[in-house]
Amino acid sequence: MKNIIMLALFVVTFTACKKVNKEESISVESDIKEVVLEPEWVSLFDGNSFDNWRGYLSDSMYPEWTIEDGAMVFTPDINNTTGNGSGKNIITKNTYTDFILSLEWKISEGGNSGIFWSVLEDPKFSEAYQTGPEIQVLDNAKHPDSFVPGGTHKAGSLYDMIACPPEMINPAGEWNLCVLEINHKTNLGKLSMNGQEAFTFPVGGAAWEAMVENSKFKGWEGFGTHHTGHIGLQDHGYKMSFRNIKIKNL
Repeated sequence: MKNIIMLALFVVTFTACKKVNKEESISVESDIKEVVLEPEWVSLFDGNSFDNWRGYLSDSMYPEWTIEDGAMVFTPDINNTTGNGSGKNIITKNTYTDFILSLEWKISEGGNSGIFWSVLEDPKFSEAYQTGPEIQVLDNAKHPDSFVPGGTHKAGSLYDMIACPPEMINPAGEWNLCVLEINHKTNLGKLSMNGQEAFTFPVGGAAWEAMVENSKFKGWEGFGTHHTGHIGLQDHGYKMSFRNIKIKNL
């Protein structure tokens, strides 16, 4: 009789445990279904191809852009000594509205370039900078733009509008990590250089318009008015390199 009672207790205990485990399993599965996944990073340049890029106002890449050691490199025409570029800017094939863009850039000695967003491609605009706001890429030590009063032409700056602290920038010949966030839902732009937040800014509305009015872009048709546009990289007549380019839609 004692053995029968012990066996009955074992069966009841096992059944209860099995029931609890089943309920726990259902609860865990339910929790998993409710998880909201974060947006994924998408590679725009993985060091191997220009599949996501083309020339501004062109169906193909300009030959001045090459791939070297996992980086996209612009090498200017040796006959161009003006430092003004030759219109060989490039843009992403896709357009973006709200995003985080991450890339590394390296500028040559005395060099100048830029990173654009919200670029409208239209033949009436011969340059990407005519519509797309710019994060400056520069040799702060030797390029004349670095010495413009106010510091808004230094590397990392929102060109001609907000200065980036120069101590955040690595010198010519070294890589710099740039992370740009543009969010029209919250009307917030954010720029980080080499792991440090440099500044924030409005991306639309009256506050943005006031910034434009106080810059060289005052009165420029279409400048900074398009929420959706291409990401662009600038030919300013100097050698520069970009790598590890990725984007996350918000």
